[in-house]
Order: sequence, then structure tokens, then C-alpha cells
Amino acid sequence: MTLSRRAALALPAAAALLPVRRANAYPVPTVTLVTHSSAGGGSDLFLRALVKHLAPKMGVAFAVENVTGGSGARAVARVATAPADGSIFYATTPTYIQTSLLSKVQHGWDSLMPVANVFLDPMVIFTRTQSPFTTLAEAMAHAKANPGRQKWGASNPASLERIAMEKLNRVVGARAAIASHEGGRDQMINVLNGTLDLGIGEVQELRPQMEGGLVRLLGVLTDRRVPAQPDLPTAREQGIPVSVTKFRGLAGPKGLPAEVLKAWDAGIAAVLAEPAYRAEYEKDNLLPWFKGSAEAGAFTAEVAAEITASLRDLGVIK
Repeated sequence: MTLSRRAALALPAAAALLPVRRANAYPVPTVTLVTHSSAGGGSDLFLRALVKHLAPKMGVAFAVENVTGGSGARAVARVATAPADGSIFYATTPTYIQTSLLSKVQHGWDSLMPVANVFLDPMVIFTRTQSPFTTLAEAMAHAKANPGRQKWGASNPASLERIAMEKLNRVVGARAAIASHEGGRDQMINVLNGTLDLGIGEVQELRPQMEGGLVRLLGVLTDRRVPAQPDLPTAREQGIPVSVTKFRGLAGPKGLPAEVLKAWDAGIAAVLAEPAYRAEYEKDNLLPWFKGSAEAGAFTAEVAAEITASLRDLGVIK
């Protein structure tokens, strides 16, 4: 069974410091969390919501740093070359694995030490409310009948979102043009102004537009419906056999000391059980999928093997 089958408003892009009193013996007073996402993107929102609840539990101050560009390669390099003292981590998604497989980068996904997986993050297909499509089945039927006519969005070229859209293209025979973006915000603008017919993302980054009635969700790319969106049918339910699931976690420089890993294991476990945080992440469709430091390495390697198989199946790599 594959992993895909098992399955907060953004602050300014500059690092946002959350000061707290140190309540334990964590080795450094301030921790920087690096993301390749721009402000308002999925990883940016994930980190900023997480640290709001995590800071008091770990007794440290957190800063979120947006290092965009290079499909995540710059952000990975920033962390891979930093001291392994518990002061800096990277927000992992499948993107950092795919970038490593598709590009000749100096610091690939295996240059980092997986620390924790926190969530599975189901992806949804969406369109603007003025669109004629009310379901994913309708959109795909039109795409099949009019190959090459539709334009779809995705985040950067090495993202799982891009792979998902390529799978839709292949399954349906749509030959849609897929435009890549550095983050969800840029993609959203092009969906809203009609440049793109469809976009792909996570509910947490679509929430403001959903609440404002600007976008319509067409389907979710999971095998089963997501509890927070019980009325949203899966792609499979609509006759489109595509299912992928994004993970969200943390990795750090190689050689992190045992006391740092232990602190993160305890901190993540505690924050996931906090009712206030649970209310936030359930609203955003995030599904807890906690893998601590003892399991995170094997989990990430398994995901990497699955992504490699998907890229080979699509003919992207040999």
C-alpha cells in the first residue's frame, strides 16, 4: 500500500520572532525554521501556526525565514550547511525530494536529517467561482473533449502539485498547459483573474478565498473524503483515478544531538494533542501523521522511493 493511499493568516515574509520564556534546557534560546515557500504559501502557514503553539511547550523563541527560489534548493542548502546544534530546521514537503531528483543540486534531500513528520496535507483542485465547472468530472470532461485548450496551475516545477497535474493530464488526455509558480499566492492570482482554468493547493492556503466566496473546490486527491470537507468528493469518486498526498514535517542538519531530537519528539507530540491547535489544523484539512526522530528517516526514504517511481512512470527520469 503506497503512502498516498494511507493516508493563521500569513505574517510578513521577513522572519517573525515569537519570544517566550525558556522553560526547559533546550540548548539554544532561538530556533530558525526555514521554508522554501513564500509568505502565504502552504509551508509558511504551516510553520507560523505550529510555532504559535509550540513555542511555550519547548521554551524557545521561533523565527520563520522564507528562502525562496531554486524550487527549494536554496532553502535546503541554507539548513544543510548550518551548525547541527538545534538552532535551525527546514520545513519538509515532497518538493525537496523532487528537486533533488530533477536537478543537479549540491545539497539534496539526503543532505538533511529528518526530524519529524507532522501532517499529511490533502491537495484539492479548485477554480474561480465564475468558472463554468462545478465538479472535477465536468472540468476533466471538457479538457478531454478539448485537448490543449485548458490552462492549469501548480507550484514550482519540482513540486508534488506539478506531478499531480501531470498525472491528471495523462489520465484524462487533456494536454493542458501547466504553469509553474514559486508559491500558492501567485497561482491563486492567475486562477482568480481567469488566466488559469484550474489550480491545485491545500485548504489552509485557500481559506481566505474560500471564505470570501472567490474560489470553488472541485475535488480532493485522496482515496477517501477528508473529514473537514465531507461534501467534497474525491477525484476517484468522480471517475478520475488520481490520488496523491503531501506530507509536512521538519528536517535539520546532519548530526543533531540526541537531546535536541528528544525535545522535538516531545514538543510535537504535545502540540498535536493541544485542543486549540487541533481545532486549527483540522479546519485546514491537515491530518496528523506523526513520525518522530526514530521513524522519520525511514518514512522519508519510503516517500523518496515512491516519488522516484512516479517520476519514472511519467517519463521524467530514467
